[in-house]
Amino acid sequence: MNLLVACIVCFLLLESGYKVIILGKYLRKQIRRFFRILYGWGVIQWILALIYYVLIWFVYFTSEKDIKGLNVLKKYGRKPAIFVFWHGRTMMLSPVIALNHVRGYAIADSRKDGRAIAKMEKLFGLRTIYGSSSHGGVSVLKKGVNVLRNGNFCLALSPDGPNGPSMRFHDGALYFAKMTGAPIIPVCYSCSRPWFLNRWDRYLLTHPFSKIAGEVGKPIFIDKKTPIEDFEKIRKNLEDLMVKQAYNLDKKFTDFKVEQDLTPKNFD
Repeated sequence: MNLLVACIVCFLLLESGYKVIILGKYLRKQIRRFFRILYGWGVIQWILALIYYVLIWFVYFTSEKDIKGLNVLKKYGRKPAIFVFWHGRTMMLSPVIALNHVRGYAIADSRKDGRAIAKMEKLFGLRTIYGSSSHGGVSVLKKGVNVLRNGNFCLALSPDGPNGPSMRFHDGALYFAKMTGAPIIPVCYSCSRPWFLNRWDRYLLTHPFSKIAGEVGKPIFIDKKTPIEDFEKIRKNLEDLMVKQAYNLDKKFTDFKVEQDLTPKNFD
């Protein structure tokens, strides 16, 4: 009899706990849905962009900086060039762009996340081309080529954006370079007090009063006569170069392992 009572009590407790778990998941889902809707409002995006802008400058000015290759940035920051950087390594690059008076366009996803980031980049002095390889790719290519052929602007883009796989170089930058003769320039940074977000790009947040190490790589030119068949080899070489760049910068501060092939599906 006692065993039967114990079994019933356990069942009721488990059933109650299960309902609490289900309710908790439902509430979290609804809260996330509410904030996604809120995040889509233009005024909210501008408010968040301004907050991010102030915080990034605060972190930058309270940190010790060691940025290599600034001469390359100054040389190509106001002329046809394609600056490439991993999607998760952008936070501390924005002040460097602003302080060196870079004149260019950033390619951003046309969805609300991309538009919010584009508003912040506008505060740092960059204009925007909306689109990606999966959304309006042809239009982005045309607009980007026109910008580079204008002769007075550079392009800034993440070759693994907007949805990964992480640290895998998509070939969009190669087409820009081949069609315009503009060089591809890899850029990256790391820091002594990192916080890597639990998302597909392992977005690197820098704490105030950190040590920041950055690098603007050497320009890489692609001949206009290069056959498309050679793109894969060039793409892989650029990918390896950028992964090594991130690894070497991280190695100065942390044993964090560079992670490739992550996508949003890994964090659903």
